Amino acid sequence: FLPSLPENKILVAQHPLLIVANQTATLVCNYTYNGTGKEFRASLHKGTDSSVEVCFISWNTTIISNNSNKEFNCQGDHDKNKVIFHLWNMKANQTDIYFCKIEVMYPPPYVYNEKSNGTVIHVKETPTQIQEPQSAIPLWILGTVTGILALYSMLITAVCINYWQKSKNKKYHQSDYMNMTPRHPIYQKNKGYPSYAPTRDYTAYRS
Repeated sequence: FLPSLPENKILVAQHPLLIVANQTATLVCNYTYNGTGKEFRASLHKGTDSSVEVCFISWNTTIISNNSNKEFNCQGDHDKNKVIFHLWNMKANQTDIYFCKIEVMYPPPYVYNEKSNGTVIHVKETPTQIQEPQSAIPLWILGTVTGILALYSMLITAVCINYWQKSKNKKYHQSDYMNMTPRHPIYQKNKGYPSYAPTRDYTAYRS
C-alpha cells in the first residue's frame, strides 16, 4: 500500500518468477487502488508485448464472471486487493512472461495500471514414461508350463534312449550264432568226398 498514491491510480505487483513442475501455476496479482470505482476487470496477458490475453475476471459488488482463452486452462479469483489466476495443464511451450492488468470499468474515468515487471512462468518439460507391455498370461503360469514341457521332453528322451539300447542288444544276439553243420575229419578230405558229405560204411558190403 502506497499512502501517497494519487486518486484513481492503480499499481500492480507480481512475483518475478514461477517454476512449474506439475503443470499447475498460481499467479497472484497484488494491486493498490484508492479511487471510487465500482466495477473492475482483471486480465492476464502473455508475451513481452502482452499480445495474448490468457483469461480475465470481472466483478462489481455482487457479480463475478470469468472467461479464458481456448488455448489455456485458466480461472481467476478476486480477493481484497489481489487477483489470483489459476492455470493448469500447462505445456512447456507456454513458458513466457505474464502480466496482470487491472481496469476500473465504472464509474468514469476509465483507469488501468501501468505495465508491471511481470512474472516469468517457466513450465518444465514433463518426462515421458514408457510403460513396458505386460504379458496377458501371469508369470507363474508361464513358469509352470515351461517346467512341465521340460520334464516331458526329458522323459521322451529317456524312453527313446532305452528303446534304442534294447534294439541294439537284440540285433547283436541275433547275429551271434554257432555253425552246427558237421564237418569231416581232416584225413577224409583227401579221399575225394564232397565237403560235408557223410562217410560211407563199407563194412555193410563185406559178407
